[in-house]
Amino acid sequence: MIDDAKPLFIQIAEKVEDSILNGTLPELSRAPSTNELAGFYTINPATAAKGINQLVSKGVLEKRRGIGMFVTEGARAPLINEHRTTFSENFITPLLAEANRLGLGSKDVIALIEERSQELHLTTAIDPTTTDPTALDPTAAKG
Repeated sequence: MIDDAKPLFIQIAEKVEDSILNGTLPELSRAPSTNELAGFYTINPATAAKGINQLVSKGVLEKRRGIGMFVTEGARAPLINEHRTTFSENFITPLLAEANRLGLGSKDVIALIEERSQELHLTTAIDPTTTDPTALDPTAAKG
């Protein structure tokens, strides 16, 4: 898990977000405690707490006094939107800039994506309106 380019508390927050996005940590379920995260990743509990508190500030997790941390109802949708925006900024914008430089139109780019998807045997057809974060995940390819 350790990525020296990112602070540990951000990595903790991202791991919890990923668990919410992929469904291993469903809405309304109990989230790992700061001590559990600290023990699992062998980090300082204060660092884990900083990551968890970041998610509390975003409204993704809520503290229930005496019980623990829980994923909020509706937490997944804003996370999907946030990750979708980040994906667009980091990948789609540069992709379209390069396509434009090469004289490719949007239909050409879509055709290339569909062709590559078939080559990778992706299990999910590309649907530009999907909010499913796994829809373009190459690890979801057929065995």
